[in-house]
Amino acid sequence: MASLKEVKGRITSVKNTSKITSAMKMVASAKLHKAQKAVESMLPYEQRLYGIMSDFLQNGLEEKLQSPFMVKRGEVKRVALVVFSSNTSLCGAFNSNVIKAFKQLYKEYNTLDKESILVYPVGKKVAEAVVKMGLQPQGDYVSLADKPSFEEATNLAETLMAKYLKKEVDEVVLLYHHFKSTSSQVLTRETYLPLTIDATKVEKSSMNYDFILEPSKEELVANMLPKVLHLKIYAVALDTNASEHAARTIAMQTATDNAEDLLQELTITYNKSRQQAITNELLDIMGGAQD
Repeated sequence: MASLKEVKGRITSVKNTSKITSAMKMVASAKLHKAQKAVESMLPYEQRLYGIMSDFLQNGLEEKLQSPFMVKRGEVKRVALVVFSSNTSLCGAFNSNVIKAFKQLYKEYNTLDKESILVYPVGKKVAEAVVKMGLQPQGDYVSLADKPSFEEATNLAETLMAKYLKKEVDEVVLLYHHFKSTSSQVLTRETYLPLTIDATKVEKSSMNYDFILEPSKEELVANMLPKVLHLKIYAVALDTNASEHAARTIAMQTATDNAEDLLQELTITYNKSRQQAITNELLDIMGGAQD
């Protein structure tokens, strides 16, 4: 059995750890509230824009529209993988899950050589994993993972769009966590390019087509497509950021609860050891008196 001094030291250590995890949970919770508010503020605009695109394309425009961003290429010879993680740890299995999924995704393109698989890591943790795999990260997007901004998201989107237009890549795939709630973050894989409009993802809007569009509907949609692509990267960055803070909030809450349970066990152990020590001293005293 551990000595009283050792148990007391462990109790002090666990108490200090509990204070740290509790404080980190409060900070993560505050950041989550801010990130969740940003996602909820942006979501209606994204849904409306996506809904307008869907409505237009459902009304026979898809066949007329010849956007290079919607052209599917027969054989994928070069691919770009955009993977989102956090910059810091202490958020449970958040980063390990996305890194594991990325490695699995990378294996799916094992028929291609390394130079044909371009990896865009958004977040320090996945960037480190990419380097450990012997791959060359395409750019530094640490700040986009920490504090998502529309400007940085647009720059990344423009880079991906330019490579697709120049046929330097035939497909762009996103891998990120979708924020559903504080306790649920869904690891999501999504094809970014070529762009496809899925009408099932949005509610059909009640737009009235008995009016004149200036410029033409075709030109209007062609101009909207880049905006949709820009907004998608920004939405994914916000989604990932909210998921990170949610995962950290849960992880720190779990750590605090575990510390409290361990503290109770150590306190019981300490009291038993102390009681045993007192009993032994009394027995020694009584034995000495009898002698």
